[in-house]
Amino acid sequence: MKISNHSLINKAINKIITPWHSMPLIDRWLLGQIIPPMIFAISAFTVISLSVGVMFDLIRKIVEYGLPLLEALKALIYSLPSFLVLSFPMAVLLSTLLSYGKLSANSELLALRSLGIKTSRIIAPAIAVSIFMTGLTFYFNDNLVPNSNKLAESTLRSGIGSSFNQGKSKNNIIFTRKGSRISPTNQPTKINTFLTHIFYASQFENNIMKEVTVLDFSRENVKQILTANSAIFDKDNSSWVFTDGSIVSTDSFGQTTNIRFKQYTYPFVEGPLDLAKVPKDASDMSLKEALEAERIYKKIGDIKQIRKIQVRIQEKFTLPCACLVFGLIGSILGCKSNLRSSKSQGFGLSVILILVYYVMSFICSSFGVKGLLPPVIAAWFPVVTSIGGGFYFLRRTSI
Repeated sequence: MKISNHSLINKAINKIITPWHSMPLIDRWLLGQIIPPMIFAISAFTVISLSVGVMFDLIRKIVEYGLPLLEALKALIYSLPSFLVLSFPMAVLLSTLLSYGKLSANSELLALRSLGIKTSRIIAPAIAVSIFMTGLTFYFNDNLVPNSNKLAESTLRSGIGSSFNQGKSKNNIIFTRKGSRISPTNQPTKINTFLTHIFYASQFENNIMKEVTVLDFSRENVKQILTANSAIFDKDNSSWVFTDGSIVSTDSFGQTTNIRFKQYTYPFVEGPLDLAKVPKDASDMSLKEALEAERIYKKIGDIKQIRKIQVRIQEKFTLPCACLVFGLIGSILGCKSNLRSSKSQGFGLSVILILVYYVMSFICSSFGVKGLLPPVIAAWFPVVTSIGGGFYFLRRTSI
C-alpha cells in the first residue's frame, strides 16, 4: 500500500513537472525572471489597496461602532477578491518592467539579440503570462467578486448590529411603463408610446414593497393615484396585492373620488419587482446578472440606465484586458536598453502608466454613460489604443 501511494504521488508530481520541462529553455528562464516579481507585486499592491480602501474603515468601525474583531477580519477576507482584481494588471506591469529592465541592464537581452532572437520572441513569455492573468482576472471579477462583496457587506451589517436579512434590500424603486391608453369608448389608442404608469416604492425588502405610490394614466378620461403601506406581487394571478391604502380618482370633469382599502388587488406587470432585484452597483453583478439588468432597463425604457449598464457590461471584458495591455507595454519598455533595473524607477514608471491608462478609461467610460460615445467604443478605446501603441513601440524596438 505504501509503495502504491508513493508511486501515485510520483505520477502526480511528474504530471506537474513534465509540461514545465517540455517548454523551451529560453521560456523557462524568462518565466523564472517574471513570476517572482509578479508575486511580490501582487502582494504589495493588494496590501496597499486593502489598507487604503478597507482596513482604515474597519478600524474606525471597530472603535466607533463596536464591530467585533473576528467579524472585521471576515469582512477583510471577503473584500480581498475585489482588490486582487485591481492588483493583477498593476502587478503584470511592474513585474515585466522590473524583470526585462534587469535583463536589459545586465546586457542579457543584448546577448539574446546577438544570437538572432527577435524582441517579439523575447517578450512572448510575458504575453503568455498576461493572457493567463487576463483569464484569471475575468474569472475573479465575474464569479468571486460579486459574491464576496455581498458577503463582506452582510458581515459588516450583522457585526455592527444593523438589521440584516438574506433577502435583497433596495431604496427608491421607480418603474415606468409606456403603452396605449384606453379611450372613453374602451378602445386602445393607436399610439402605444404614452406614459401609462409610474410605480414608486420607498423601500424593497424581503420581497415586499413599502410606502408604494402608483400613478395610473392608462385611461384617457380618468387619472388614478394609488397609495399603500406595502405591496407584494402575486405571481399566480400576475397582479399586485396592496395593503392599507387608498385610491384617488379624478375624471375629465374634475370630479374626485377617494376609496380606502385594507387589501386591494391591482393587475400590473412584474417589472417593479425585477427592477428592485437589480443590484445597485455593476461591480456586484456577474456578467449574466448585468445582461439581465440590461433587459430590465430596456423593458422599462430608462435610456440613461441602459447606456450605463451597457458600458459596465463591456468593462467586464476590458478590465481583465488591462493585464494584456500592461504586460505588452511593460515588457517592451523593459527591453529598452536605457531603462535601468532600479525597483524605485520601475515602480515610479508603473504608477505613471497605470494613472494614465485608468484616467483615460474613466474619461471614456463617463463619455459612454453620458451618451457622447457608443458603449463599445467607450469601453474598448483605451484597450485598443494602448495595444496599438504597444505594437508600435515593439516595431520600433525590433528595428
